[in-house]
Amino acid sequence: MSLLQWKPEYSVGIASMDDEHRGMIELINGVYAQLDQSADVYETEACLEEIFIAISSHFALEERLMLEAAYSEYDAHKEDHENLLDEIRDLVDEFVADPVAGGRVLEERLSIWFSKHFSTFDARLHGKLGPH
Repeated sequence: MSLLQWKPEYSVGIASMDDEHRGMIELINGVYAQLDQSADVYETEACLEEIFIAISSHFALEERLMLEAAYSEYDAHKEDHENLLDEIRDLVDEFVADPVAGGRVLEERLSIWFSKHFSTFDARLHGKLGPH
């Protein structure tokens, strides 16, 4: 099972946002640990819900900062956020419906899901937000 690791290319150059990204990585790694240890389904579901809430909150902050900075890729980035939230909701629903099969899907897709967004959309934010 692949655990997420912080990489410098994930940085957007704003300490508070980078700290939130690191926190999300820790939450995801926590879910992986629970899946690996065959933890209680309800505990894993609660962790997944915590990830969803943290991500939703983080995306709202990121979107506000992008708007304030008149970031040119705002629309595409916001759309990716909406797609990611839909995908994580689907992952949670799949897990709740069938923890064994849903757990396998989580193991396969959760880290890929975050890595892709961090290394593409968020990487392009580097140096574009905050005071200049």
